[in-house]
Amino acid sequence: MSLTAAAGARDHSAERHELAQARGAARSRGGLALLLLVLAAAAWWLTAKRMAGMDAGPGTDLGALGWFLGVWVVMMAAMMFPSLAPTTALYARMTQRRGWSLPLLFTLSYLVVWGAAGILAFAMFRLGQSVLGGGLAWSAGGRWFAGGVLAFAAAYEVTPLKDVCLGKCRSPLGFLLATWRDGKRGALEMGSRHAAWCLGCCWALMAALFALGIMSLVWMAFVAALIALEKTLPWRRIATWGTAGVLLALAVAVVAIPRDVPGLVIPGHGGQAMHSMTVMR
Repeated sequence: MSLTAAAGARDHSAERHELAQARGAARSRGGLALLLLVLAAAAWWLTAKRMAGMDAGPGTDLGALGWFLGVWVVMMAAMMFPSLAPTTALYARMTQRRGWSLPLLFTLSYLVVWGAAGILAFAMFRLGQSVLGGGLAWSAGGRWFAGGVLAFAAAYEVTPLKDVCLGKCRSPLGFLLATWRDGKRGALEMGSRHAAWCLGCCWALMAALFALGIMSLVWMAFVAALIALEKTLPWRRIATWGTAGVLLALAVAVVAIPRDVPGLVIPGHGGQAMHSMTVMR
């Protein structure tokens, strides 16, 4: 076996060991892990309630900033808390004599970073609307733009940057030991750093969600499942290359046969959704 292959095997073994430790911590700190999962379930329910009838497909209008930010934060809690639970539980185990305040601050700062990412996404969406205008209509270049975003997200899945960021997300013990800070300020700083790595790992998948329909519960669940699989499957390369293949297939289908893509709402054919978004403005 070559030195490179041996090093890769050792890294893979260490990563699997860390994932096992994180899952063990989640079991030992079952109360905290259960709390995050209950919050995620509540967020899914609230998201489904607030987004009912609002999916207008790719390019769905986001409404007012305040309304969108509220929906976005709840969405992020629903999508990210299940895969965050093992890391938070491991952190709680390492600070077990200090109660739940530090793990909850860790989680709160994680969510704040994703909230800031939502504001940036909203600003970019509005900028694209103002600059490109009617060029993004589905009957014009809309389907090509959506397909291009999906293809770009697929390409990002196999980049070195994605690999580095995903490695941080999949190695909770290594991350915590490397960035350890004591106290409440430390919990906030570590939570925000972890969110930054997670954002680096998942931002292209979130862009894909915008391309498929940001107000679609179906596509939200689809992207959340991809994120969870990438962070928890023992075979990291299989997960990322598999995700890339799925996104690339969707990119082709959205351009070539959009009406045959299950769950995809064709813009202009969702009057109820557009009416609902107008009411929320």
